[in-house]
Amino acid sequence: MNARDETFVPEQTMLLTGNHAVAWAARLARPKVVPVYPITPQTPILEKITEFQADGVFDAEVITPESEHSVMAACIPASLAGVRVFTATASQGLLLMHELLHYASGARAPIVMANVNRTLASPWAFWPDQTDSLAQRDTGWIQYYTESAQESLDTVLQAFWVAERVLLPVMVNLDAFYVSHALEPVRVPAQELVDAFLPPYAPAHRLDTAKVESWGNVVTQDMFYRHRQALGAAMDQVPAAALEADREWSELTGRGYGLVEHYRCEGARIVIVAMGSMCGTARDAVDAMRDAGVAVGLLKVRLFRPLPVQALRAGLAGVPEVLVLDRNYSPGHGGVLHQELRAALYGMPEAPRIHGYLAGVGGVNVSPEKIADFVRMASASEAQPDSVWVR
Repeated sequence: MNARDETFVPEQTMLLTGNHAVAWAARLARPKVVPVYPITPQTPILEKITEFQADGVFDAEVITPESEHSVMAACIPASLAGVRVFTATASQGLLLMHELLHYASGARAPIVMANVNRTLASPWAFWPDQTDSLAQRDTGWIQYYTESAQESLDTVLQAFWVAERVLLPVMVNLDAFYVSHALEPVRVPAQELVDAFLPPYAPAHRLDTAKVESWGNVVTQDMFYRHRQALGAAMDQVPAAALEADREWSELTGRGYGLVEHYRCEGARIVIVAMGSMCGTARDAVDAMRDAGVAVGLLKVRLFRPLPVQALRAGLAGVPEVLVLDRNYSPGHGGVLHQELRAALYGMPEAPRIHGYLAGVGGVNVSPEKIADFVRMASASEAQPDSVWVR
């Protein structure tokens, strides 16, 4: 059906939390197998999906195993059997999956998983913190970070498009509570529109008794080496695939995000770089500082793995100073985004000075006023290789 047909309503606006927006995206993607284990603050995703199933509007096998490790153990063979697979988790649940995250990417299983970013134990806490997913950055999963419920819905659908073309699993990360439980108006696309964007999954290779193939068998050193090269080549395809998915989605809905997003960066003397919900707060800070005559902008990183190095270099070319705000902490390393950006810009002609601030770790609130203070602090100090704790 033509999305521009006058008789066709392409979208309807609903008041949704980020979790329920993700559940709607899962419904619209038409997965056939959905293994999920409940964990705060992801549980409402599972609850909404089971509600859809009970209402007869979600035609999928919803499985609730005994742990998150078993969830991913169910996702992988379902995906290799040739069906679309969705799951969701958070925090400790994601850590329990760690062993099988490597297996999923190695098996080239295009699973899409929503992860609600939450603090890691110990001590126990239930606040937004991105360390859980950033600790998985070497598992071979594509990683997106979203700012809002609307972007979360759109990104889950784009994630299936990308995953099934490059044959890699995708993790869509949204901040606990600031996104997962906050209500906002969300434009939910019609099923016909999503079907036009995301055709049925039909892989060339799958587990089939009529055409026998196998996964996970023991290989030689050279075969493993070449397998890793192939996985790397697939990762290299991701930025172009992500841009194409975003462009096609924008043509259908009018909403596009890019790999990175620039906000009021024209002529900026200092650019804030951040991921997730903090970007919304940073926009307010940028607006207030611009009104006060401070030349500041925001660069939002949406695709983190693979890191879009060329887009970051292009977006920060000619900028004298960069302030990275990290809602995560890697002990002995500092802010993960800070250190990744330093590596990405290394050797760049006239590279900006980079300041890395550990702001929002453990869910600490970072207000627009605080961000303005951080900008003033960075402007008055020398850039340091280590990330700085700020409150």
